[in-house]
Amino acid sequence: MSHYEAPIREPLVLGDKSYHDITEDIAKPIEGKANKNWYIAFYISLAAMLWGFGCIFYTVGTGIGVWGLNKNIGWAWDITNFVWWVGIGHAGTLISAVLLLFRQKWRMAINRSAEAMTIFAVFQAGLFPIIHMGRPWNGYWVMPIPNQFGSLWVNFNSPLLWDVFAISTYLSVSLVFWWTGLLPDFAMIRDRAVKPFQKKIYALLSFGWSGRAKDWQRFEEVSLVLAGLATPLVLSVHTIVSMDFATSINPGWHSTIFPPYFVAGAIFSGFAMVQTLLGIMRKVTNMEDYITRLHVEYMNIVIILTGGIVAVAYATEFFIAWYTGSPYENYTYLSVGAATGPYAWAFYSLLFFNILTPQLLWFKKIRRSFIWSFIISIFINIGMWFERFDIIAIVLSKGHLPSTWWRFEPTFVDVGIFIGTIGFFFVLFLLYARTFPVIAQAEVKTILKSSGEFYKKRLAQGIPTKPTVVIAKKKITEVDSSDKNTKE
Repeated sequence: MSHYEAPIREPLVLGDKSYHDITEDIAKPIEGKANKNWYIAFYISLAAMLWGFGCIFYTVGTGIGVWGLNKNIGWAWDITNFVWWVGIGHAGTLISAVLLLFRQKWRMAINRSAEAMTIFAVFQAGLFPIIHMGRPWNGYWVMPIPNQFGSLWVNFNSPLLWDVFAISTYLSVSLVFWWTGLLPDFAMIRDRAVKPFQKKIYALLSFGWSGRAKDWQRFEEVSLVLAGLATPLVLSVHTIVSMDFATSINPGWHSTIFPPYFVAGAIFSGFAMVQTLLGIMRKVTNMEDYITRLHVEYMNIVIILTGGIVAVAYATEFFIAWYTGSPYENYTYLSVGAATGPYAWAFYSLLFFNILTPQLLWFKKIRRSFIWSFIISIFINIGMWFERFDIIAIVLSKGHLPSTWWRFEPTFVDVGIFIGTIGFFFVLFLLYARTFPVIAQAEVKTILKSSGEFYKKRLAQGIPTKPTVVIAKKKITEVDSSDKNTKE
């Protein structure tokens, strides 16, 4: 970019970085050996994943009866986890698509990992409905395809089927968006690769990227088109997930506030998970100069905003339950059902983690602290899990007929599968951090002269930052041979 920022703005790239330094730093986790932090995180995640897989095999082999479900509560722990994981997957598209359309520079260091998080979270979410079917090998029955039962079609009026379309569309668009952004970076690794096998693999992954002006032109155009497609998906996917509940007649679910409330909650929990992941990733890939306090602060501001929307949605929910005059709504929300019933602990945990904890972010010292942001982000995701649990378990435990009232208690298999998906998610993320460039190097280089600490200092001192160009037979630029996949 040719324009310069005001020196008063904080830099987004710390240290005396040149274009070549950025290439070296981003290629290092792929080309070098993993540090100790990476191995510690990986083995903990792997142990959790293997335990979860054991519980999944046990469930499929024995039957859904090993879960805590019962005659009245047919959805519980598993669908809570499904909604939680789909919600986490939302921030990736928001950071990538919406902030790209708004031309926000601070997204460039975090968009790649946020997009990866989206894809890995949707993988985890998809596991739960498939396992819940009891016969996962018949999972393809949810697709409207010709089948051996004659003209038997899926129920197009069911929000559960809308879910299948919404989430598969979301996954495919996110995957294409993520991969498109990776092409110049894969080409950079390909050109630097020494081992022939590694060179071949990255040559395949980069789809023949050559770094020509035409490549960049198409790259920019496709990125904008995909961002335009992905932005409505941010709103539509969780709206459709909320309709799983809102289109029913259960007191507590039959509510028109669910779609916007679910979308805000999804962005809230998604940004919290990005904070958690970036806190870990800064350490395991030594990216402290690229993921700075400024990035953390901007993400915390989004968390304050979406947390406020969620808090208003809670208040609206309780008010409407009282205002309708319906004894069923009133019972579910205000008396024995939530605040004083057997699930009161989950209800108060939700209020503490989701409403009170994020208020600490109003203080600048806490908002800019890596440790506090990491802790608060974990608390928010615990709170968002309780929100989904309250919506599902409390409502289903108290229906219209007192004879159907029942309590849900999870078994070790329920807990094991959930912990297993968290382990699986982190295993995927840590493997991604070792094989894919975790920061979009080409994009970070475009803001180096306007937002890099070295250049900002020189500008403040009145030193010209434009390189002197030597006219000769060979074109001399600031970019070295391994950086030819950088916009000049």
